[in-house]
Amino acid sequence: MSSPRACPGVHRAGYPFAAGCASRWTPGRARGDDGRRAVEHRSLIAKYGLLALFAGAGIEGETVVIAGGLLAHKGLFSLPGAMAAAAAGSFLADQIFFALGRYFRDRPWVRRVRQRALFERALGLLERYPIGFIFAFRFLYGFRTISPVAIGTTRVSARLFVLVNGVSAIVWGVVFTGVGYLFGHGFEKAIERLLPDRHAILILAAGGVALAALVGGWHWWRTRTRADA
Repeated sequence: MSSPRACPGVHRAGYPFAAGCASRWTPGRARGDDGRRAVEHRSLIAKYGLLALFAGAGIEGETVVIAGGLLAHKGLFSLPGAMAAAAAGSFLADQIFFALGRYFRDRPWVRRVRQRALFERALGLLERYPIGFIFAFRFLYGFRTISPVAIGTTRVSARLFVLVNGVSAIVWGVVFTGVGYLFGHGFEKAIERLLPDRHAILILAAGGVALAALVGGWHWWRTRTRADA
């Protein structure tokens, strides 16, 4: 058996001896492993986080953007960068939906959307508040995807839609990213009570962004597949 002098720190801490010091678990080694994992997580999020936020903002919406604000609060990427990615993703998605309504209104997926009750409600609101509705639809539950398609089928000019949609996307991205950023500390404390691992919040937030983007993409693909069937 090794003498206490061989591994005095381990002996004083009360850890059992094994065949030798090199094969023995130590707190320092565990902390080192945790540190390396944390660096890997941070590096991965810093490299792909804004791209995932961009895609998730366009496909899923507010949940992803709030999670992006939380990651910005943790310092994984800058808050302005998160806001810009969220706004750009939302803007691009709505421009695509507008183009579908404008140029592909006879395709099965667009015809399916036009048969929904919300489509007529969107047209009614657009007729009453043309600029106001273009600005506000992304903030209205249930109207975010269907509204740009409906607007695309009307005589609203593409230039007007681009301008108002761009301003709305910027406001939307700033607001919901800011919510995640401002309430990040309180949310982090709540998670730490449930999961003592101090790196768990990074994994949960990044996983939430990725999962929401995947679920949103799968839902969109399934809808398109059923419409084309």
